[in-house]
Amino acid sequence: MRTGTRRVVERVNSTVMALRSSPGLGPLLSRNLTVITYAGRRSGRTFSTPVSFRRTGDTVTIRVAMPDAKNWWRNFLDEGGPITVQLDGVDRAGHAVARRDDRGRVTVTVRLTG
Repeated sequence: MRTGTRRVVERVNSTVMALRSSPGLGPLLSRNLTVITYAGRRSGRTFSTPVSFRRTGDTVTIRVAMPDAKNWWRNFLDEGGPITVQLDGVDRAGHAVARRDDRGRVTVTVRLTG
């Protein structure tokens, strides 16, 4: 990702995360917006990013918008990997697997484990 684009993305993510924590908008945004935390496969660095999600029981589904412009979901290809999802103000451990369908859409499915 180019430096200028990265800065814009970081600003947008910071703004979204701040709004999610605000007393007024936070509860509304938290219904469909969460923060995931994961370790990069190659770097081992820890990353956190806001994502839109849908939850059914112990399964969290994340549909990746514009997947070709993003890299985070690639950490969960093949067998997937560990992830933390913030739900109702609590960090929940899970195992995430990313799949791309025949139309190029990407879905990350998280099975909560803790």
